Amino acid sequence: MDILITGGTGFIGRPLCTALLAAGHGVHVLTRRPGAPPPPGVYYIGRLDDVGPVQAVVNLAGEPLTDGRWTQARKQAFHASRIGTTRALLAWMQALPTPPQVLVSGSAIGYYGPRDGTPLDEASAPGDDFAAMLCRQWEAEAFKADEIGVRTCVVRTGIVLDRDGGALARMLPPFRLGLGGPMGDGRQWMSWIHREDLVGLILWLLANDAARGAYNGTAPGTLTNADFARTLAKVLGRPALLTTPAFALKLAFGEMAQLLLTGQNVQPVRALDGGYRFQYPTLDGALEAILR
Repeated sequence: MDILITGGTGFIGRPLCTALLAAGHGVHVLTRRPGAPPPPGVYYIGRLDDVGPVQAVVNLAGEPLTDGRWTQARKQAFHASRIGTTRALLAWMQALPTPPQVLVSGSAIGYYGPRDGTPLDEASAPGDDFAAMLCRQWEAEAFKADEIGVRTCVVRTGIVLDRDGGALARMLPPFRLGLGGPMGDGRQWMSWIHREDLVGLILWLLANDAARGAYNGTAPGTLTNADFARTLAKVLGRPALLTTPAFALKLAFGEMAQLLLTGQNVQPVRALDGGYRFQYPTLDGALEAILR
């Protein structure tokens, strides 16, 4: 297949491009820097009008939520990079004589809002905080592709783990110094996924003609923040004794601190029921593979 990717130069998009090329697909990346040299085999495109016929679209565009305080300007950027980009993709697909066969679009487990430890699956009710409303609007825009005959899947992604980016890259320096530990009371649930499994899940959704609707992009082995900290420290051979107080996180990050101090116990029920098999279902196995 020829596949168009938005967000193809990011933390998830880069290894996804590599995996798609290895599987024999043609990879076209929509980017704001089309003049930059692409990786071998990848084609950079600056405008949707310049995209040739493709059979699939993977929509991963979105400004990171956890890079700082949520100012009004940043909230507008979150909206434009997610809903705005998806809306533009839908308008482009609607104008094509032959639209793509499948759209796999990003979302996040923030869809469910802050929850306690009750296991959540894809049928669980959404939340009503800012992150949940953002995800709900993002998904609603993506599912409009169904109306023009495009098989549509959204992936509600958890915390994506690998050593060269994302949350884990920010955790590693203090934990390696023995200065890591839980955030707040540590009882908030963390739903995570190894980056290789997330890439594998996206490839599985592209290839699986029966796949449609929302899928949780999380590993089965969810655990609390305190247990996550203990497991990471154990793999690194370091203690995990220092707690970051909730008030300090709120002072530093404002509203965004809610993402760090609350969580969800999200289970990948539809992926497991559909036959997807995780390479890294448990955190200790995932961290061992990443760090050693």
